[in-house]
Amino acid sequence: MTFAIEIEKKHVQKSERVKALEIHPTEPWILVSLYTGTVQIWNYQSQTVEKNYQVSESPVRSAKFIAREKSIVVGSDDHFIRVYNYTTEEKTKEFKAHDDYIRSLAVHPTLPYVLSSSDDMMIKLWDWEKDWACTQIFKGHNHYVMQVAFNPKENQTFTSVSLDCTMKMWNLSSSDPILELEAHSKGINCVDFLTSDNKQYLITGSDDHTAKVWDLQNQTCVQILEGHKNNISALAMHPELPALFTGSEDGTFSVWDATNYSLLNTQISELGRIWAIGFASLEGSHMLIIGCDEGMIIGKIVCSEIPEED
Repeated sequence: MTFAIEIEKKHVQKSERVKALEIHPTEPWILVSLYTGTVQIWNYQSQTVEKNYQVSESPVRSAKFIAREKSIVVGSDDHFIRVYNYTTEEKTKEFKAHDDYIRSLAVHPTLPYVLSSSDDMMIKLWDWEKDWACTQIFKGHNHYVMQVAFNPKENQTFTSVSLDCTMKMWNLSSSDPILELEAHSKGINCVDFLTSDNKQYLITGSDDHTAKVWDLQNQTCVQILEGHKNNISALAMHPELPALFTGSEDGTFSVWDATNYSLLNTQISELGRIWAIGFASLEGSHMLIIGCDEGMIIGKIVCSEIPEED
């Protein structure tokens, strides 16, 4: 099947620079991390800010829902991780986690674990059932670790990407990587997993202006996605549609067919550089949320089949 994707009925929510987005699994909420040090819970049904947390005077580059704990966990440039109960809005934990900016957080889907990565070149594993004790440190990168992500198929493993141009895979039980790929010619900013035909792939986005698709089993690059004119700063695989979204510091976002990697659509954000991409559902429609220099864009994803030529 060949298909087309359009983004329609855009809502523009102006704000300070949005560095990260997270969608709540059941509530109509977007967790928005701002460069000003504020975190907001924004309701995409009512289009209003429901909760506002002045976390730090330093930028917040990552915040995640821990829905089963009714909490959010936040990492900021002041090296601290903070945890808030979003029902009571009480800060329940605050601790120094790293010796430099915290770039990324990842919440384990079932176990009481959070991963954090930092400009101190380390990745740390935190156990909230042990009062947020650090139970493992993962060393191996030699530049800023820009993103970490748990493997959705094997959640005892995770991946990390760094400005040292490498992508690494790790097991939670070992401080040494189980796989390492020299993935790009310049630093890597973002990563996501893709499953196609029962095979697992990784997508990496880089300062070399490309995204690459990696066959994990064979440890080879199977596709290079080219077209952006500046660093690829965000990417995300849609959880239901066979579509991959990339965002760039050139101010555009692109949509790619995840089955054959053809380019389906490219649009200008209108709010500057793109830093985060997320997805939600509203009234049966697929929604795209993009975080930019000047706020958020929320649009409806319209997917249509294109008849095959005879």
